[in-house]
Amino acid sequence: MNSEYYSRMFVYDHWANRECMRAIGASGGAVAGTCLGRLAHILSAEKLWLERLRRQPQSMAVWPASTLAECAALAEEMASAWHDYLAELEPARFDERIDYCNSKGEAWSSRVEDVLTHVLMHSAYHRGQIAVEMRAAGAEPPYTDFIHAARQRFMD
Repeated sequence: MNSEYYSRMFVYDHWANRECMRAIGASGGAVAGTCLGRLAHILSAEKLWLERLRRQPQSMAVWPASTLAECAALAEEMASAWHDYLAELEPARFDERIDYCNSKGEAWSSRVEDVLTHVLMHSAYHRGQIAVEMRAAGAEPPYTDFIHAARQRFMD
């Protein structure tokens, strides 16, 4: 894998997060609580992992209480931050290990590429939970399948 691949995946991730925000907003508050909490978690976790990659201290809670407007602002911030990080990432650094403590205080070491893959899969996992919760509440979930985004050229 390379920076170009991950850059495209993070463009997809940003699009999918925006689709979730749009759907949550369109639900008229029917799903705002749990779904908004999961969306806030997606975005805060993206920030947390980027801070770990940059060896910066954690700046926000893993499960923050956020409004839709705060999520939208953080989504834009993270899209720009991931773009900048990946643009500067040298190919040899994908195998570099970073040391960090997880939210339980446990010490770990992970490859940069594994962290990037984790961030993307973690976000997709929680967007799937959002979709299930929205449908169960009678709201229309967002269509965030990767292939849909690729077919519609949302990442070009």
